[in-house]
Amino acid sequence: MENIEFFISSLKSYQYLQKAMIAGILVGVICGFIGCFIILRGMALMGDAISHAVLPGVVIAYLLGFSFFIGAVISGVITAIGIGYITQNSKIKDDSAIGIMFTAAFALGIVLITAQRGTEVHLWHILFGNVLAVLRMDLWLTLSVGVVVIGIILLFYRSFLLSTFDPVMAQAIGIPTKAIHYILMLMLSLVTVAALNTVGIVLVVAMLITPGATAYLLTDRFCIMLVLSAVFGVISSIFGVYFSFIYDVATGASIVLVASFLFALAFLFGPKQGVVKKFDDWRQKA
Repeated sequence: MENIEFFISSLKSYQYLQKAMIAGILVGVICGFIGCFIILRGMALMGDAISHAVLPGVVIAYLLGFSFFIGAVISGVITAIGIGYITQNSKIKDDSAIGIMFTAAFALGIVLITAQRGTEVHLWHILFGNVLAVLRMDLWLTLSVGVVVIGIILLFYRSFLLSTFDPVMAQAIGIPTKAIHYILMLMLSLVTVAALNTVGIVLVVAMLITPGATAYLLTDRFCIMLVLSAVFGVISSIFGVYFSFIYDVATGASIVLVASFLFALAFLFGPKQGVVKKFDDWRQKA
């Protein structure tokens, strides 16, 4: 009864809930789409790096009084370029360079927050999300990012697909794989900014990885994986907002827990790769 009341009465009565639900759905879709490329390229750590590296840009933007969006994108892009520069000009490998850059950027953001007394409460929302305080302007920003990111993916779908599955072949036929890589980093920065109010910097990597990983366990076709990933992102957001409202707990964490639960179901009961299916096959052979 309480479930029905939430979707019929509460959601209709409270405008902040409507905005939270819309924001969650938008973030679920765009994180689901970009997350598929992150997973298949083995760039989960890079996703973590970019999501944390935007913090100093956001804090500086807040202190100077301009858009979080601009500060976060600049910070994310600088970090991505810095990682590439370190790996190309030293014997440090990718994973080490990522660890150095994103921890340094995140630490800088924390220092900037704690140095500004009186701003901590507002800026801590960036770390952990505050989807119930989403403004109309935030919704338009998230929608704009979604349109740009999905538009780029559709426009350059073949190039992204080939450079993801066979980068050597892609380079051989003239696809600029390095440019594709940096475009992906830029889109990752944009998506991270869009997800700030929903799940926060700390948890955004979960929304980038978990829905896509769940979809990856259920299909071998990339186009279906994209759709499933977006669907799982939306389901996670809807039920995450619902549980956070009903039980008065953190919304971003609730969204991530629902996404993790969906992954656990796919991992255990997937029709082809599920643990239960593998156990049944082993038992029949035995």
